Amino acid sequence: MGSHGQGLVLGCCLLLAFTCGPVLGHVPGDQQEQEEGQELLPPLDHDKRNEEKHEKYSPSPGEEPPASRCFRCCDPGTPVYQAIPAPQINITILKGEKGDRGDRGLQGKYGKTGSVGARGHVGPKGQKGSVGAPGDRCKNHYAAFSVGRKKPLHSSDYYQTVVFDTEFVNLYGHFNMFTGRFYCYVPGIYFFSLNVHTWNQKETYLHIMRNAEEVVILYAQVSDRSIMQSQSLMLQLREQDEVWVRLFKGERENAIFSDEFDTYVTFSGYLVKHASEP
Repeated sequence: MGSHGQGLVLGCCLLLAFTCGPVLGHVPGDQQEQEEGQELLPPLDHDKRNEEKHEKYSPSPGEEPPASRCFRCCDPGTPVYQAIPAPQINITILKGEKGDRGDRGLQGKYGKTGSVGARGHVGPKGQKGSVGAPGDRCKNHYAAFSVGRKKPLHSSDYYQTVVFDTEFVNLYGHFNMFTGRFYCYVPGIYFFSLNVHTWNQKETYLHIMRNAEEVVILYAQVSDRSIMQSQSLMLQLREQDEVWVRLFKGERENAIFSDEFDTYVTFSGYLVKHASEP
């Protein structure tokens, strides 16, 4: 029990003693004188003492008992005394101070998930938002060319670069008409196509070159008739790579045919996918 509980019990005991003490300790005056007189009389034997006691406490018929006398509960005509009310204690004056807050209890178990409620009404339309920051400029990469040749070309004692004299498409000038070479300024994957007209009774022997490397060959055997022959491929190019067409040297007589009225030889290429794209 704490200090607050002991103080509460002690206060109740003191209040009861203060309230009931005078009542329990009150003795009537006549009874006190009789007790003092009895102390002066000589002692009597047991039988006489009982008779005197019976005569003293038993009233005669028709007499009223003295107010200060004590009565036994079995005697006839015993007066009824007024009951003393029990003392009332105001508990509120003994209330202690408020205690400290206890520790937090453990979290209870989660309840079952409830059913989904009905869909609410559509709310009002909000206000128009502010204009966002300008985005980055769209970065598109393009590269393309398509050129032709109107003059025939015969083999000689050394390799020859096929130079073109007709320009169909030359985006950003990446194909040099004077050197006959495409210069890569946009790295990525390219598609190339070469079309030639063979010369009857002569062999056709050309290479599509990447820098100094022979990549693919365009070849046609000797025939009584001239035909159109083509070759195409895709190449992965890095910046500053060069792509061009080379005619084989004269140890094997070969040639390509064309004239000033029609274009029989064409060379084309374009970017398929930029190197930075995923």
